[in-house]
Amino acid sequence: MTGDAGFDAVLLAGGRASRVHGADKTGFTSGDATLLDRAVQAATGARTLVVVGLRDGRVPPAGALLTREEPAWSGPVAALAAGLAVVGDPAPWALVLACDLPRAPEAVAALLAGGAEDDEHRDGRLAVDSDGRRQPLLALYRTDALRTRLGGLRADGPLEGLSLRRLLDGLDLLEVPVPDALCADVDTVADADRLGVVRREADATG
Repeated sequence: MTGDAGFDAVLLAGGRASRVHGADKTGFTSGDATLLDRAVQAATGARTLVVVGLRDGRVPPAGALLTREEPAWSGPVAALAAGLAVVGDPAPWALVLACDLPRAPEAVAALLAGGAEDDEHRDGRLAVDSDGRRQPLLALYRTDALRTRLGGLRADGPLEGLSLRRLLDGLDLLEVPVPDALCADVDTVADADRLGVVRREADATG
């Protein structure tokens, strides 16, 4: 889909993580890598890598730009907007990915490979699971369309607390089926246990 045009990657690492007792999910481990590592691997090839909301003390990925939404904990739409804002020379496409997918590299590969329909003139593509649930934080968006949509939302008021569904309502997206095992994320302690994720945080100092 992106051809040789290139893409930026915005990794969302923030959030209160209240359903895992406030722990930093980016430091949870799956196999020999943290969930942040998995997200960075999934973004290989990005022109610019942005991590939004990385907690204090966590070592950032090499070469990544760091930012956070203002005010803190103001939701994924505000976080996404903050991430896009620090990209000085944006690529035509933006990969948007949450940092809580144990199989993020495989999930992104399936997203990019799936779907035979020509989506060149659409606003992007996003993963859907076997129940048809959209996964807006496993998606590739046309950057101009995303920025335009965010601008429209800002005209109506603050981005704080807005849902991703509200953001997607204005975008023409191709839904790409991705196996449940790949788009499964760690929202709860039970999710972590089911997916074989170790909930002991990795050393934040590397």
